[in-house]
Amino acid sequence: MPNIGTFGLVLIALAFFFLISAIKILNEYERGVIFRLGRALHFAKGPGLIIIIPMVDNLVKVNLQLVTYEVPSQDVITRDNVTVKVNAVVYYRVIDPLKAIIEVRDYYSATQLLAQTTLRSVCGQVELDDLLAEREKVNAQLAEILDKQTEPWGIKVTLVEVRSIDLPIEMQRAIAKQAEAERERRAKVINAEGEFQAAAKMAEAAKVLATEPMSLQLRYLQTLREIAAEKNSTTLFPIPIDLITPFIKLAAKLDKE
Repeated sequence: MPNIGTFGLVLIALAFFFLISAIKILNEYERGVIFRLGRALHFAKGPGLIIIIPMVDNLVKVNLQLVTYEVPSQDVITRDNVTVKVNAVVYYRVIDPLKAIIEVRDYYSATQLLAQTTLRSVCGQVELDDLLAEREKVNAQLAEILDKQTEPWGIKVTLVEVRSIDLPIEMQRAIAKQAEAERERRAKVINAEGEFQAAAKMAEAAKVLATEPMSLQLRYLQTLREIAAEKNSTTLFPIPIDLITPFIKLAAKLDKE
């Protein structure tokens, strides 16, 4: 009897161990790839409660959550031979757990290394001005290339963002001078346009005064009023030349006689 009782306890312990080893629980964001005697099943299981065969099945968990990877600063030589440091952020996730486990040994490291090399390659094919001004276009190109290359691994690259572009000190000074020159050019253009418009208005006013002599007299009076408002000790009164023209003609006639 004691031997039978001991044997029964051993069986119960083995059954309990078998049951614990057979039951697996996967979270909502996890999937399980099962290898049965070294051969992968054609589908991933989960989430929730799954049962495997101990010592026959090997379960590999795969996380389906979005992964954020910050690409370290990369030394890049742009198309116009300017050396800059560029870093970026890559957002990707596993969409096919079976491929992510079978097709590549470590899909995390593979995706990260691929992001570094792709960043250097793409940024090296554009000029510095395009890299600074058309960053959205560069981001889209990076995401497209990475997504295409990681698709066989079951990886989906959703977004790539170039975070910062560090320029050499000499290039920063050159860009600052270029921006300053551009601002001066715009200021001169605006000033020239203002002078042109003012000259055009003055020409129109001169035409009006030439056709309406009375308006010139009104302008004289307005000028006198403005001068008097300044509280000056000396007041200049403009006399129309038409008032003294007859006297000038009379004096010239007397001189001839």
